[in-house]
This record gives sequence, structure tokens and C-alpha cells, in this order.
Amino acid sequence: MKFEHFALNVPDAPAHAAWYVQHAGFTIVRAKPDAPFTHFLADDTGRTILELYSNPAAPFPDYARAHPLVFHVALVATDARAERARLERAGATLFLEDPQPDGSLLIMLRDPWGVPLQLCQRTTLMP
Repeated sequence: MKFEHFALNVPDAPAHAAWYVQHAGFTIVRAKPDAPFTHFLADDTGRTILELYSNPAAPFPDYARAHPLVFHVALVATDARAERARLERAGATLFLEDPQPDGSLLIMLRDPWGVPLQLCQRTTLMP
């Protein structure tokens, strides 16, 4: 098996998807223009897909109240502090800056809808 996508039910999928396209460099690879407004977003490798949709058949989670260790969207950053500043200007908020013993830097933010977003500046990249 291989990973296909990770999905989040969010109140405003089109706006949420547009934010990730504009500020994280994601690409919309498939979108539904009507309810539930499903958007599949690919990273710049095309390998990892995030699905955002707005389906009131299930309650929208209170992402802002969920601790980021419950789940988070993690992105590679070559300069995490610069990316943090740029994303904060775009509406993200800081949760925690967490330097690691190996020299890596993990910065936990929340996107404008409260979804936990981690910037990973690792000394050894994931494969």
C-alpha cells in the first residue's frame, strides 16, 4: 500500500485551500466547485496530498482547541524562522518554537483556521 491523502473537514474549504496554495506553495490537483467543496492539494513533490472539504454531515472539529501533538500538518522549511515570520504575516499564529538537541528546529503554528501547522528545519531530512 501507499499513502494517498490525509483529509480535514473544515468550515470553508475553498478559502482554506487558497491559503495553502498562496502561502505554502501547494497545488490544487482536484477540486469540486459545489458542496462539499472538496480540494485535493499536492506539495511541490506531488507525492503528498492534503484533502480539505466542508461537509456539515459531520461536526467541524475545533482545531484551535486541539493540542498540536494530537495532529498537525508538517512542512519542510530550510529557514523555519523566516517562514514563520512570512506565515504570521499571512495570518498564522505561533504556538511553540522548539529547538532540538541535534540542531533541528521545529516551529508549531496554527493556520488562520486554527489547524496546527509545523515547520520542520531538520539537520537530517526525512527520506
